[in-house]
Amino acid sequence: MPTSPATTTPVGRVPGPRREPPEDTSTEDLISLLKSLEPEDPLVGRLRERITRHYLPLLNRIAHRYRGRGERVEDLRQTAHVGLAKAIRGYSPERGREFVRYLTPTVIGEIKRHFRDHTWAVHTPRDPRTRRTEMNRVRREMEQRLSRTPTLTEVAREMGLTERELEEARLVSEAYNTVSLNASDPREEGPTTAFDRYLGVEDPELDLVVDRAAVRPALRSLPHRERLILKRRYFDEWTQAQIAEEIGCSQMQVSRLLAGALRTLRARLGVGR
Repeated sequence: MPTSPATTTPVGRVPGPRREPPEDTSTEDLISLLKSLEPEDPLVGRLRERITRHYLPLLNRIAHRYRGRGERVEDLRQTAHVGLAKAIRGYSPERGREFVRYLTPTVIGEIKRHFRDHTWAVHTPRDPRTRRTEMNRVRREMEQRLSRTPTLTEVAREMGLTERELEEARLVSEAYNTVSLNASDPREEGPTTAFDRYLGVEDPELDLVVDRAAVRPALRSLPHRERLILKRRYFDEWTQAQIAEEIGCSQMQVSRLLAGALRTLRARLGVGR
């Protein structure tokens, strides 16, 4: 029986090493190519290095915006690089969005998470927390005695402290007040803990908490009178007329001092640049 002639399967050429894209290749195209490569491809590392080198000035600028808030600049830079790596992984070139518009909020979000994880509920000074408890007790007693809410100055005098010490105790307590995650939750039936309630839940107030932790050092750097005006206006919800009467100046002066304090805070926090 005649046999059919053997067919030979053409052997494809073994691909040589990929050539690196030209220097003027857009970041979006570099990321598209990066996502098409196998992880072990030598070009992967070179492409990542190019992207990092291109955005290094931006990463450093973002990190420096958050300096002076209790974390080393070098740690903030490293966190910014983590944000870049996450942005590269999460970016979808096919959506047509410019990469830098995806990168910037990703890096900022990573730095805010860094502040959340490293600056609260870690190094709480014990003394200010004790003072906070004492301050609440003294304030309640003075309210009953005076039939009104005592001022910070009056509470400080009653406790034998300076206003600065008392304000520090209040701020520290607010920033570092935590709940035991193993404690039973009284709002739930059965053996439910606070940890069970919050596990996997996005907290819409998280960014606010982080921003408050970041702004605290800037607030402490203001003169005492400006800090007091900010506290009275935004924490105690006093009118400018009430503030003017307390500190002994005109309402217009209060308005100017308030505006100046806010400008200083914006400048130190890098807001509006």
